[in-house]
Amino acid sequence: MMIRFSVIMTTYNGSATIGAALDSILNQEGRGTDFEIEVFVIDDHSTDHTIEVLASYKDIPVVQTKANTGGPNTGRNIGLKACTGDWICIADHDDLWEPFKLKKLLPHLDAAPILTSGYTLIDEQKGTKTVRVRFPEEPIKHFPVNATFASKLSKSKQGQNTYLGAIVYQSSLKHILFEEEHGMVDFDWVVRLFEGKRSAEIAESLYIRIVEESNLSLKPSYRSIDFEYSISFAAQYKDRYPALYRLAVARLHGSRARYFYLIGDMKKARQFLRKAPFDFKTVLYFVTSYVGANWVKKNFNIFG
Repeated sequence: MMIRFSVIMTTYNGSATIGAALDSILNQEGRGTDFEIEVFVIDDHSTDHTIEVLASYKDIPVVQTKANTGGPNTGRNIGLKACTGDWICIADHDDLWEPFKLKKLLPHLDAAPILTSGYTLIDEQKGTKTVRVRFPEEPIKHFPVNATFASKLSKSKQGQNTYLGAIVYQSSLKHILFEEEHGMVDFDWVVRLFEGKRSAEIAESLYIRIVEESNLSLKPSYRSIDFEYSISFAAQYKDRYPALYRLAVARLHGSRARYFYLIGDMKKARQFLRKAPFDFKTVLYFVTSYVGANWVKKNFNIFG
């Protein structure tokens, strides 16, 4: 019996991009000969022509929520409860898979219950394209139990790439659901997914991540909710992992500061920088928040 990959795609007003995203999944090299794919699309009550676009994909089950839930998490949970594959992938309606994504993963499925990969970042606002592969010196990088859990809980930028589009994981973990209180935060899900697990990363870009001004992750309401919820979630590890917790709180403040720095609210950026890790970058952001920020934003990746 062939391996089956379940792909869960959530969308809201994605009519402009969802067709290309689905085609990149359905046209995977090796589909039908080396593996099977099942795709679930959950539409969060779109108000554009997304449903009309999806109607042309006759073999893909589409579920539409009764009302907009405010984020992708409710839809992701609907997909997780319905999927039947051996491995699970989470996709956004503006992600593009490389045609060889799943075929490249096949030889490594026995390596760990959670696999990730590199990715290519396209910033439409800046007009840039960047390939991000963290461990190019070896075909696959192995992470022992709790290594990625620790780095993600502490909000480290080092270690494994855990953007959702890069994660492929065994269906035995499908019971780990996304929060629906706000419906849009995934920090806690990543931490819970990797807790007590070993994992591995393929040293190759296997999907394209597109960032543009309307991305949920850059919206002020999302950034505020993400910060408050993540601080609250991290607190449950305060007694068991005090050092990781302290790092998490400091780095969450640093991330919040960089967001305000990016959008030009320097007063709030400095407010959060005061509680960020005290290092050279924090000092540099603080100083350039008074003068030089435009040069920094033009030449460096500040956020994302």
